[in-house]
Amino acid sequence: MDAVITVDNLSKRFRRRNANQPTTLKELALKGLRGLRAEYFWGLRDLSFRITAGRTVGIIGQNGAGKSTLLRMIGGVGKPDRGSVRTEGRISALLDLGAGFHPELTGRENVYIAGVIAGLTRAEISERFEAMVSFAELEDFIDNPFRTYSSGMQMRLAFAVAAHTDPQILIIDEVLAVGDIAFQRKCLQRIAQFKAEGCTIVLVSHEPALIRELCDEVLWLRSGQLVAHGAADVVVGQYVAEMTAETRRRTPRLRPNRQLASGAELELNTNRFGSMEAEITEVRLLDAHGLPLADMESGDTLRVLIDYASSQPIPAPILSVSISREDGLVCYDTHTAVSGIETTMLAGQKSAILHIDRLDLVGGLYYVDVGIHEQNWQYSYDYHWHVYPLTVHASGTGKGILHAPHQWEVETVQPDRIVIY
Repeated sequence: MDAVITVDNLSKRFRRRNANQPTTLKELALKGLRGLRAEYFWGLRDLSFRITAGRTVGIIGQNGAGKSTLLRMIGGVGKPDRGSVRTEGRISALLDLGAGFHPELTGRENVYIAGVIAGLTRAEISERFEAMVSFAELEDFIDNPFRTYSSGMQMRLAFAVAAHTDPQILIIDEVLAVGDIAFQRKCLQRIAQFKAEGCTIVLVSHEPALIRELCDEVLWLRSGQLVAHGAADVVVGQYVAEMTAETRRRTPRLRPNRQLASGAELELNTNRFGSMEAEITEVRLLDAHGLPLADMESGDTLRVLIDYASSQPIPAPILSVSISREDGLVCYDTHTAVSGIETTMLAGQKSAILHIDRLDLVGGLYYVDVGIHEQNWQYSYDYHWHVYPLTVHASGTGKGILHAPHQWEVETVQPDRIVIY
C-alpha cells in the first residue's frame, strides 16, 4: 500500500536565547558582539519513516522530545531545515487549542472561517453547521464571542469542525485532555469511526493505555530522534519499561522487592502501587474444595483469599478484586463497599475471602488483581496488578468475554398442509 505520509531525513533547528546575551546597552558595550551570538538546538534530527493509508499512528516521548514539532511539520506548519515531509490527501489538524479561531468573532463566524481554512466551501459548511454545533454541544453559546468560551468549549468547537471536514489525514495533539470525560469519550468514538472509514490518524498523547488502544503502530521520540517505530504493544511496552526504570532510579524505594509464597515477584511502581500504610501479604486462588489452582474450567467456582496487615490502625479499608485480560480489559470487578460489606478497623493481620460461585469466562489467560484502599477511595494502600495469573479453559470457541451456560434447540418446521377445495 502506498504511503500517505513520507518523512525523509527530517531535521528542524530552533534558535535558543543565549543566557549571557546582553539586555542593556552597557552590557552590550562590555561584552561586545560576542554576546549577540545565537545558540541553536535541534528539535528534530534525521527522522525517516512512512505511514500508509488507513493506519493510526501514535507518537510518544517525554516532554521536549519533539512530538508536537513533528506534528507541525506533517501538518505543513513550519519548514524543515533539512530533509522533507510529503503528504497525500486533505489534512485536518488539531494542534493548538483554538488555533485559527479569532477571539473577538462569534463561534458561528469562527466555524465558517475554520471550515474554509480546512478546505470546505461555504455551502458545505452550511450543510454541516448544525451537525458541528450539535457535536460540540454549544447550541446555546454559538453566537457568543469565542473569547468568552472556556478552554473545554474551545476544544469542543475546534474538534467538531475537524470532525466534519472529511479528512484523509487527521492530526491530533494532546488537546483531548482538556475536555470532560463524556466529551473525551465522544471524541474517541469519532476517532474510531474515522479509523473504520480508512482515515490516516497521527496522534500525540502522554497516556500509554490510550495509545495502545487506538493505534496500530507507534513512533517513540527521544531528544528529537527516533528511538523505535513498530507495533503499538511492543513500542509502548518498551517506553513504559524505560520510564518505570528511570522513575525507580530517581525515587527512593519505600519497600524492598518481595516474593510471595505463591512465587509472584512484587516490584514497587511496576506491578505494585500504593502508600504501603497497609500491605497485602498473601493472595491465594482456590477451588471449591479450598485447593490452590492456577487454571480452571469456565463455570467452576473460584475463591480469592487475601491476607493483609498493618502496623498502625487503618479505619475501615476497602478490599477489591478484579479479573482482567492480558490487554488490561477488566472482565469482572467487585469490592467490599459495593457488596455492602463494612470492614472493621485494621490493626495487625487479617484475612478476607471472595467466593465466586461461577466464573463464566471464555477461555484464555487472565489476571486476578487485588487491592486494599482508603475508605473514601482517595488512594490505595497496596494494589497488586497482573501478579496472579489464571488460565480459564472453555469448551468450543467463541468471542467476547462471557461464556454463559447455554444450549441450542433446533426444530424442524413442517410445511403447512395444502388443502384443495
